[in-house]
Amino acid sequence: MPEGFALGLILSTLAGLSTLIGSFFGLLAKEPGPRFMALTLGFSGGVMLHVSFVELLQAGVESSGFAPAHVAFFAGMGAMFLVDVLIPHDYMAEHHRPGQSAENARLLKTGLFVALGIGIHNFPEGMASFVGALQDPSLGVSIAIAIAIHNIPEGLAVAAPIVAATGSRKKAILWSVLSGLAEPLGAGVAALVLFPFLSDAILGYILAAVAGIMVFITLDELIPVSRSFGYDHLSIVGVGLGMVVMAASLYLL
Repeated sequence: MPEGFALGLILSTLAGLSTLIGSFFGLLAKEPGPRFMALTLGFSGGVMLHVSFVELLQAGVESSGFAPAHVAFFAGMGAMFLVDVLIPHDYMAEHHRPGQSAENARLLKTGLFVALGIGIHNFPEGMASFVGALQDPSLGVSIAIAIAIHNIPEGLAVAAPIVAATGSRKKAILWSVLSGLAEPLGAGVAALVLFPFLSDAILGYILAAVAGIMVFITLDELIPVSRSFGYDHLSIVGVGLGMVVMAASLYLL
């Protein structure tokens, strides 16, 4: 078993279960404050962008070459676009603002739909943690940190509407965990299906493609939703802070 194999599975599991942190925020308040959401989602976007361009795409170029890595990068963005069109998902904040009432059935439907969409989007992120750990344990840790931070607001987005609709904290936590478990599932698929065929070049393609996926999620989802709360400057501050924190963590690792 190569170095990083077991670590990749562990990291993907821990990153996936970080949705629990967000779900606890969702249990504390039915509607998170707009400043909190703007800053948090911006922060997550900054982390995702930094690790994608500084680590993933760069590693892809080094392993596979400039042109092939960029083809894989844009293919990853294109694949994520298709997934987003076929099974779109939105944060609860886009539909349920303070002062607005919503029927419980609609809230529950929203929460379950968000859980399904996030679970599907989390699948390739689990593969990213696993593949990154195979490439370099420190890279795997970096990717897992980025994904874990990204998963915190996702866990909140799943839990908040479900607990508001049902009053059940157990159901909210359950669906949050299920959406996060798509991460180790993705890692497991990478380990069982892709591992026998992995080479430096193929690994580079995958890393570059995952970078494209993460950039798409950031540009299409995190930053626009962060700015939708009306605190544009706070959103950009969050992006900058996310990049600074990610740069510091990469330096320390």
